[in-house]
Amino acid sequence: MVAPRWLNTKIQPIAIRDVINLLRGVKGKEKYYNQHYDVGGPDVLTYKEMLLIYSDVRGLKRYIFTLPVMTPRLSSYWLYFVTSTSYPLAVNLVNSMKIDVVCQDRRLQEDLGQTGISYRGAVELAFQRIKQNVVASSWKDSAVSSIPSMKVSQFIEVPTYGCFKDIQARKVSADRREKVIDNLWAIGGSRGWYYGTALWKIRGYMDKMVGGVGLRRGRTSPTNIEPGDALDFWRVLVADREAGRLLLFAEMKLPGQAWLEFSYQKGENGASDKLIQQATFRPSGVAGRLYWYAVLPFHGFIFNGMLRNLIRYENTDKKIPQSAAD
Repeated sequence: MVAPRWLNTKIQPIAIRDVINLLRGVKGKEKYYNQHYDVGGPDVLTYKEMLLIYSDVRGLKRYIFTLPVMTPRLSSYWLYFVTSTSYPLAVNLVNSMKIDVVCQDRRLQEDLGQTGISYRGAVELAFQRIKQNVVASSWKDSAVSSIPSMKVSQFIEVPTYGCFKDIQARKVSADRREKVIDNLWAIGGSRGWYYGTALWKIRGYMDKMVGGVGLRRGRTSPTNIEPGDALDFWRVLVADREAGRLLLFAEMKLPGQAWLEFSYQKGENGASDKLIQQATFRPSGVAGRLYWYAVLPFHGFIFNGMLRNLIRYENTDKKIPQSAAD
C-alpha cells in the first residue's frame, strides 16, 4: 500500500473500555470537576504501526510505503472510496492525521491507578465483539457525517402531499408472522435486499461516485435493528418489532427525499394478515420528478420481488432468489 507521509504521525490510541473506566472513576468526585486531562493507552505508535498491528491481528501480511506526494484531498478521496466512511468524515480524519496526538501528562490514569489495555489487546477484544455480533454501535452509524444539514428526526412521519408513492401489499399466513418479522429485521447488509441485490449494489456504487454514503456501511448487527442505526444507504427512523413497523430514510444523494416503510398488519374478522411495503419519494423540483420517472420502470419488479421473497425466505444459508423465475 502506498500511503501519505503523515502515516508517520504519532498517536496514543486508547481502548473504549478504558475511557469508560476513567469516566466511572471520576463520576461524582468533586476533585475532578472543572479540570481537563489527557487520556491515552500505554502505547505511543505511528499510524503506520497501528495499521500493521491491526493487519497482524487479522492474520494478514501487509507492507506500507510512504510518499511525500499524496495531497490531503487525494488521500480523502482514497479513504472515501475504499472504506465505508463518508467524505466529510474522511476529510476530517486526514486533516487530523498531520498532528501528533500524544498525552502531555497521565495524571488522571496515575491517580486512578489505571494502566490501560495495549493497542494490540484492544484490537483483539474488538474482533471478539465483532465475531460475537455484540457491537452496540459503530462510527459508521454517525448521522452527522452523512447528512449534516438535516435533522433526521423531522422525517419520522412520512409526508403525504407532493409525494410519489409505490405501495405493495401481500397476504401472510398468521403462523408466518414471526418469521417474516425476523426476515425484515435482517434486511440489508450481508443478507441483502431479497431481490435484485446486484441492482441495489449498482445503485450504491452510483451514489458513492457522486459523494454519497453508498452501500459500504452495511449494518451493525445481522439480526437486530435500532432507531438511529445506519443500514446500507438508509437511516433507521422507526424499528418497532412488536408493531411490525420498520421505517427507513434514504441518506443517498437524491434530488429529493425518500422513505421505505414496512408495516405488518394483523387481519381482523377472519381477514388475512398483510405485509405492506411503501416507497415514498418527495421530489425537489423538476430534477426530482425526472428521477422518479427514470427509476419507475424498475419499481414494478424490484419492489414486488423484494416483498415476495421477504415473506417466503426461510434460511440464511440458502441463496436468496434474485429473479422473477425463482
